[in-house]
Amino acid sequence: MKKQSGFTLIELVIVVVILGFLAVTAIPKFLDLTDQAKQANIEGMAGGFATAVSLARAQWEAEGRPKNASGQNVVDYDGNILFLTVESTDIRPGYVVGLSDNGDNLAGLDAVDCVDIWNNILQQPPGATSLIGTLNGDNTMDYYVSKSGSDDESQCHYYLKETLAKDSGSGAFVAPSSEGDIEVGNSLVYKPANSEVVVYINN
Repeated sequence: MKKQSGFTLIELVIVVVILGFLAVTAIPKFLDLTDQAKQANIEGMAGGFATAVSLARAQWEAEGRPKNASGQNVVDYDGNILFLTVESTDIRPGYVVGLSDNGDNLAGLDAVDCVDIWNNILQQPPGATSLIGTLNGDNTMDYYVSKSGSDDESQCHYYLKETLAKDSGSGAFVAPSSEGDIEVGNSLVYKPANSEVVVYINN
C-alpha cells in the first residue's frame, strides 16, 4: 500500500492566513470600484445629457429658430415636438423645457416635465421617474427625478437610484428630504434657463 499524504494543520493555517490577508487588501479595492462605477455612471449620463441639450438647440438654430402658431419656440427633435425656452432677462432662448409650454419664465416647469426632457432628448435613456413608489416598484427605473427652484432658477435633478438612502426597516429607496438636495446621492442637475448641467457626487 502507498502511504497517503495530505496537508498538515500548520500548512492549512498558513493558507487560511494568506487568504485572509488577500481578502483584507482586495475587498476595499472592489468596494472602491463600485463607488467609481456609480460616479462614472452619473458623469457619463451628464455628458450625454449636455450634448443632447446642445444638439436640440443647434437643430433649432439651424432651422431658423422655428416657433409654433402660438409663438413658442419649438423644435421637432427625432420625431418629438420639444418646447424650448423663450428669451427674457435671465433666460437664454432655445433650451429644452419638455413636451409642453412652461411659460416665458419657466413658471410651469415641474418634475414631470423634467422626466419628459430626459426621455425625449436621450437615445435609449435609463428609466426615470418622479414617483418614489414607482422607483421602488419598477426594476426598470434607474433614476429618481425632482424639480427645485422657480422661474428662471428652476432646475431638474436626476438622482442615480443606487446612491439614494434606503429605509432601515423596509430597505426601500428614500427620496431626498428636500427637493433638489444636492448633498444626497450622486446626481446631475439641469438648469433650462442657461442649459447648465452640473454633477454632484456624494457616494
